[in-house]
Amino acid sequence: MFKTRRSDHERRAQRRAHADYTGGVYGSMLASSVIVGAGALGSFPRVELILLLLATGLVFWIAHVHAELFGERMSQRRLNRDVVLRVCREEWPIFKAAIPPAIAVAVSPMFSLGAQGTVWLALIVAVGGQVGWSLAAAFRSGASTRLVVVSAAVNLVLGVLIIVLKVVLTH
Repeated sequence: MFKTRRSDHERRAQRRAHADYTGGVYGSMLASSVIVGAGALGSFPRVELILLLLATGLVFWIAHVHAELFGERMSQRRLNRDVVLRVCREEWPIFKAAIPPAIAVAVSPMFSLGAQGTVWLALIVAVGGQVGWSLAAAFRSGASTRLVVVSAAVNLVLGVLIIVLKVVLTH
């Protein structure tokens, strides 16, 4: 029994060591885009934006899982339960990245934020998530300090571009 626990622990540690946060960065950018699109439409029900964020994250997660399982890369491998679960787990950060902005929308009434204030809060949270996921990826991969800073800076610039898009669309 001890041996099984240890091998489970080792497997989890190995999975964490080889974690790919690309989906989290991508999912955060996707969430930012959803927020900008919804914000450009003017006033909206908060519940609608929360559902839109989560549903979009879920649909894109499913699409990425499908592409990985049935795309060119997996075409030569046999699919089994372990492979499907591994791909689902690897792509899950795409969905997880939508959760913090959705929570920001949900709690925005506590700060007396109107529609535009809610959009800005959610957008800042999504861009922060994008930078955070990129930092996690860089740290986890053992990147040099310089590469960690470059990764964060590139993702911050991409986030700022999304914010500029929001400003241009709404003014």
